[in-house]
Amino acid sequence: MKVIASSIRKGNVIEQDGKLYVVVTAENIHPGKGTPVSQIEMRRISDGVKISERYKTTDQVEKATIEERNYTFLYEDPDGFHFMNPESFDQVQVPKDVIGTSSVYLQENMTVKLSMHDTTPVSITLPARVTLEVVDTEPVTKGQTASSSYKPAMLSNGLRTGVPPHVAAGTRIVVLTEDGTYVERAKD
Repeated sequence: MKVIASSIRKGNVIEQDGKLYVVVTAENIHPGKGTPVSQIEMRRISDGVKISERYKTTDQVEKATIEERNYTFLYEDPDGFHFMNPESFDQVQVPKDVIGTSSVYLQENMTVKLSMHDTTPVSITLPARVTLEVVDTEPVTKGQTASSSYKPAMLSNGLRTGVPPHVAAGTRIVVLTEDGTYVERAKD
């Protein structure tokens, strides 16, 4: 299916020269003078090679047909990440380069969306928020105000983030999977 380059977004899969590429970043650039362009960084699905292309925003690009389905994360091993379709119980193995930096947020039995081209997994969409435990943080300093002063904290998945002063080690918090920022205390 042909679409204009300016409509391509992160996570889309496009076909170029008979090969499939997943879009890592897509940015539309509108210079003061000249033609607006779409700068698209993508990763070739077959071997993980990253390339960067620049198209006129009105250029036609071949968008591959992708099917998104919910899968449940099972486990990780040296071969990759293993997921199960909760309806058919079919299992699929996803290479580490497809998961990328999202791997730190994967938790057992977590439901994710896998984008599939035929039977090949091409990208993953995590839930917007995950609950993690604070394993280490600095103690509260007397006189420290609660206004926007955050202190560093280490989370159970090895990620570092900033948390409000009242959050102590052992507290479960909600973070955004997009950038790892603190949202709120978990309501368990």
